[in-house]
Amino acid sequence: MNVQKLLYWLPRTLAIIFIAFISIFALDVFSEPDWPMALTTHLIPSFILIVITAIAWKNEKIGGILFLIAGLIMAGFFHSLIALLITALPAGVIGVLFFISSRKSIQE
Repeated sequence: MNVQKLLYWLPRTLAIIFIAFISIFALDVFSEPDWPMALTTHLIPSFILIVITAIAWKNEKIGGILFLIAGLIMAGFFHSLIALLITALPAGVIGVLFFISSRKSIQE
């Protein structure tokens, strides 16, 4: 596998895995009486990340910037180091990878 292909697929794959990981945290709502509404509410970050991934799939530079912004917003919500490393850091890394992918596709 060449570097160009790796740089193309790595951020996309990581974004999908990250969205699935974030979505797992919404599964704790089934004990609530109004669980459909609670599930929808808890999945809002996942829905936003899906939209950002769709944008990034077509325009890597804008998607990279949006993932970096999403990481900064997530960093503002969480105040513990572990939560910051689990949420904000992966979004930032994915953003940087999308941005690098856009730069590599321009050069080659």
